Amino acid sequence: MDTEYPNQTAVSYFFLEGLMYAAEHPALFFLLFLFIYIITMTGNFLILITVGSDLHLCSPMYHFLGHLSFLDACLSTVTVPKVTAGLLTLNEKVISFEGCAVQLYCFHFLASTECFLYTVMAYDRYLAICQPLHYPVAMNRQMSAGLAGITWTIGAVHSAIHTSLTFHLPYCGPHHIAYFFCDIPPVLKLACAETAINEIVILANIGIVAAGCLILIVISYIFIVAAVLQIHTAEGRQRAFSTCTAHLTVVFMYYMPPVCIYLQPRSSGAGAGVPAVFYTVVTPMLNPFIYTLRNKKVK
Repeated sequence: MDTEYPNQTAVSYFFLEGLMYAAEHPALFFLLFLFIYIITMTGNFLILITVGSDLHLCSPMYHFLGHLSFLDACLSTVTVPKVTAGLLTLNEKVISFEGCAVQLYCFHFLASTECFLYTVMAYDRYLAICQPLHYPVAMNRQMSAGLAGITWTIGAVHSAIHTSLTFHLPYCGPHHIAYFFCDIPPVLKLACAETAINEIVILANIGIVAAGCLILIVISYIFIVAAVLQIHTAEGRQRAFSTCTAHLTVVFMYYMPPVCIYLQPRSSGAGAGVPAVFYTVVTPMLNPFIYTLRNKKVK
């Protein structure tokens, strides 16, 4: 970066301004975020322990649920502890340039992996309901492990591309990020160079990936609904739908906030952090309850 922009003085740190209204009631928000984080970690690790230790939960669906719980716990850890610490002292709102890059990479790595995992989970439900006789062969232990590994690998590559594009630009000041963590739109606003190309590439990349995953999920559920409607008994239809409603609920909660954020990359700010809080803080906390309350085996 220094060789390409020799006249620019690179910044060594950023200052995270945090969330709207949080500075007015720091103690209240500190307790709120601390409570949410404890519930998130407890719920997701209980799911992990249950899925890993109970022989009745060895099917691919619960294998993917274990991955989702681990992703939720990690995704919450990337943002919530830093936000919570920043409510106690201003020094904790400071993040180094390298730390900002690591946070941005980890966030998009985990978030994109979770996006791909939701798609794989929809495919798993499609096979289980639409092709039940072929399901044990088509979705065996090796296949489920391979699909989970692919989601992690693609997520890592996807995040690396965005991180390199974002931090390849020069940053010479200001230092204040109008957000509660290092994400692409608010960081790009601080670049000392034209960011229009970056914004187009990011919007196209994230849009294509997210839209592609969502289309595949919708197609899977079109076939699922058609198959369920052919079941003659009401009990059978209810049992089939009950395995899908939890997944559909978390997919809806996961996709809506990012759409609000990344379709308007220049609107990032303290107020724009509200949708991000929902899918980075609230959704990871709710997922264990959604899957537990609607699943007799997990309960």
